[in-house]
This record gives sequence, C-alpha cells and structure tokens, in this order.
Amino acid sequence: MKAILLGLCLTAALISPSVVSARTAHATGFVGPRSYYLALGDSLAFGYQPNLTFNQGYADDFYANLKTHGTSHFTNLGCPDETTTTFMKGGCPYWYIRKSFYFGSQLNAALSFIKNHAGQVSPVTLDIGANDVLPDINKSDCSISSTWQTDLARFNTNFVSIVKQLNTALNGKGDLLVMNYYDPYQNLCAGNPAVLADLQVMNSNIAADTAGTSAHVVDVFNAFGGAATPNPNICTYTWMCSSYNDIHPMPTGYGVIAGAFEATAGY
Repeated sequence: MKAILLGLCLTAALISPSVVSARTAHATGFVGPRSYYLALGDSLAFGYQPNLTFNQGYADDFYANLKTHGTSHFTNLGCPDETTTTFMKGGCPYWYIRKSFYFGSQLNAALSFIKNHAGQVSPVTLDIGANDVLPDINKSDCSISSTWQTDLARFNTNFVSIVKQLNTALNGKGDLLVMNYYDPYQNLCAGNPAVLADLQVMNSNIAADTAGTSAHVVDVFNAFGGAATPNPNICTYTWMCSSYNDIHPMPTGYGVIAGAFEATAGY
C-alpha cells in the first residue's frame, strides 16, 4: 500500500541451507511448513507503519508461529508501493529499503529463491494489487476515478500470471497463500458506498483469479470486520484514526492478518 518513507536502512536476509520436515498434521490441501518461509508483496508484506516501525508486520508475526513448527529461515522480499506491474517487471520505487537485497523484479527474485531451495520453501505468502487501484480513490471527497475498471483489468491479468508462475515454481511442494484486502476508507468514505463495493469486487476477483489453482485465499477483509459500516476495527487495527491518518495496520491489525493466515493454513 501507499507509503511516504524517510531515509532508512537496509536489513539483509541471512540465508543458509537446512532441511525441516513438515508437520504431521495440517489443513487439507496444504503441504505444511518447510525450512524456508518466503513473504512477497507490497508494504503490508514489508510491515510498514507510519511511525517507522517495520519489524511488527504480519509476516513477522506469521514467522513467529512457523518457528514453532520447525521453519528456521524467513526471507521477506516485500517492497512498499509495489504494484503487480512492478512486481513482475521491476521498478518498485522504494527498492532501497527492502529487507532483502535483490536485483530485478520481486517475481524473478522469488522464482529464483524457490528454485535454489527446491522442496524447502513453504509457505509463500503474497499480498499484491492494492497499489494498482488505490490511486483511483480520492480520499478527500471519496470519488472514484474513471480509470478504475482499466486498472482493475490490468491487475487481474498480472495477478493471474503471478499466481501461475509461483504455483509452477513450487510444483506442489509448497503452500501459496494470497490475501485479499480490508478497506481502509470504509468509515471515511461511508457516504459513497461505491468505494467499499469496488474493493469487494477486487476481492472477488482475487478469489476468482486463484480458483482452480493450488493457491489459497486468506480472507483478511472479513477478519477486519467485513462490510458492516461503520467498522470500529478500522480505528483499532489501522492508523486511519490517528494523527498519521494512514491506511497501514497497527501491530494489532498486523496480528489479525497473521492470525488469518494461520487459520487458513491450519498450522
């Protein structure tokens, strides 16, 4: 999601080979955790907060759970402001503050990582697409740009390709978990129901785009309170009601997202 960032430090991920067995029990259709957890996506995967605390994201929380099941390595390739286009082609504007260093696109880095640790990467988590459409919402008056449908169509084309390539790389030996999105403007734009409705359309598209694949959709939208408006969770899970007036989750919200991943995977 959109972030305004200051000069920051890179934290390189230390990677060393190891082998960990999957749990003996996990949700139906899931491989289970392996040695390596790979987090992909935008500023939510990165763990952005406007107070410049970046180590309390959902991926960090999920990894804390995975460590209890034998996962020993965590690599986070997330990049703030990433779109599906930059995810595939490169050009993320905040590449210099990523937690893991890599050249080129996030997708190519992910595919290389999975190939280089074949059979050892599970789960892979992904959130991507918010930045494809968020610029179409004017939060000052809650109007929606006429380019929304075009941007949504581009998202769908890119997202289908991303999911397909990641699934192919995992080759049935790792779990791919993709999340849908909460609506940070749910209360602010309650006067224009089309904003929430369009977000729900995007979430429906995420479900449709993954249908028939081995990817699993994590329902963050309902974990954040669903469509009931006003949604009191927006103020307690995000920074929207703070002086920052920021769409990103607080630690509590990131914890809720991590909990949704854990509940979906069943491990």
